[in-house]
Amino acid sequence: IWCWGPETEGANVVVDDTTAIQYLLEIKEHVNSAFQWATKEGPLCEENMRGIRFNLTDVTLHADAIHRGAGQIMPPTRRCCFAAEMTAKPTLQEPIFLVEITCPQDAMSGVYSCMNMRRGCVFEENQREGTPLVQVKAHLPVAESFGFVAALRQQTSGQAFPQC
Repeated sequence: IWCWGPETEGANVVVDDTTAIQYLLEIKEHVNSAFQWATKEGPLCEENMRGIRFNLTDVTLHADAIHRGAGQIMPPTRRCCFAAEMTAKPTLQEPIFLVEITCPQDAMSGVYSCMNMRRGCVFEENQREGTPLVQVKAHLPVAESFGFVAALRQQTSGQAFPQC
């Protein structure tokens, strides 16, 4: 495994499947940089790529070191990543908001009720020390977010305070 992306931690990976390629380690950083660039701004709507593995299977490099610089390696590597993704019939994922809700413990049933009605998913719940409040983190589909604050306040009798 050469790297993860985007931003060195993500759901995409570059794997070196080559054997006995001369000068390969000289271009490793350039390939990784191009991969980061490609996965951060993918070919579909310039959105992040997700869940893609790129296998480096063969490389032909010029013998002259001047032709193995970042300017010669990064653009074609990025285009190869884009071509590989486009041949795999990619799809767009539904946009998701990260929602942080602060509310008292007794209003948690209203928070869960509202999130379930809107396809939301609570993934973290932390008690604030020294207060009766709970901080909840959840993912909420953007399409379901319209009118969310009003519905949440209604379900919790105005006790929940969301941050979207």
